Amino acid sequence: MKYSLLSTMILAGILAAGSTLPAGAEELFPPNAKAGECYTRVFVPATYKTVTEKVLSRDAATRLEIVPATYKWAEEKVLVSEASAKFEVVPATYGWADEVVTIKPATKQLVEVPAVYENKTEKVMVKPATTAWKKGRGPVEKVDNSTGEIMCLVETPAEYKNVSKRVLKTAARTEEKTIPAQTKTVKKKVVAKPATTRKVEIPAKYETVKVRKLATPATTKSIEIPAKYTTVTRREAISESKMAWAPILCETNTTRDVVRKLQAALDKAGFSPGPIDGMIGSATMSAVARYQSAKGLPKGGLTIKTLQSLGVL
Repeated sequence: MKYSLLSTMILAGILAAGSTLPAGAEELFPPNAKAGECYTRVFVPATYKTVTEKVLSRDAATRLEIVPATYKWAEEKVLVSEASAKFEVVPATYGWADEVVTIKPATKQLVEVPAVYENKTEKVMVKPATTAWKKGRGPVEKVDNSTGEIMCLVETPAEYKNVSKRVLKTAARTEEKTIPAQTKTVKKKVVAKPATTRKVEIPAKYETVKVRKLATPATTKSIEIPAKYTTVTRREAISESKMAWAPILCETNTTRDVVRKLQAALDKAGFSPGPIDGMIGSATMSAVARYQSAKGLPKGGLTIKTLQSLGVL
């Protein structure tokens, strides 16, 4: 429950009259207050403690490590050139032979062939053969008993005589005459055996060289990596910040001499309070507030704890 300043004054009057405070109003007054002391509600900051603990910074793991392969030198027969084949020309062989060569080729010529005559005897008919009826000469030839007259048909052969005359045996003509070529026998170099090719096998060629061979192949092995821990320091809250009653200096229980000591102590601690004049002004209270923040002291007034911290009391 929260109360205003007016409510606090009213409750103070109730206590002075000897009456009982309402429930929950006790926190409005400092507990165990002593006569002659002044109190104020101050802000008490949270308190912390430093805790050191071991925390895991890296989990346990497994690392694979490669064991490289090993090699060795060895002699090995390697192919330098593959087997092949080539073709060689076997030249032709020659000999001598007689050859008839034409010096002048054969030609053709037209030749006049005169007519040829001959004497020929020919039997020529002078008088052709004829037939005529003649009277018969005897009974043998009698053919007609009724008249007794015999008639015979008599053939008179043709008459011939031999006549000699010149007749054409072959007519005059023109003939094509071949004049034979003129030749000569010469010796000539001729191929006795023609050129040929033959296949020549070329065997493969090898050389012995040193080669680097694999002795053991590369492998991997597992290496266990343990977890890693780090020691860290952290602040852990002991108490939360709160408002509380604290004894303070006020006009009732302070003097100018105490204020001067306070100002001198603040100035020595590096928190300038302004002029050291024994007067509590805004500069002095600002220096007190800065000092309390720096030291983690309750803030809200010039508390006894602050004075004790400065060595004033």
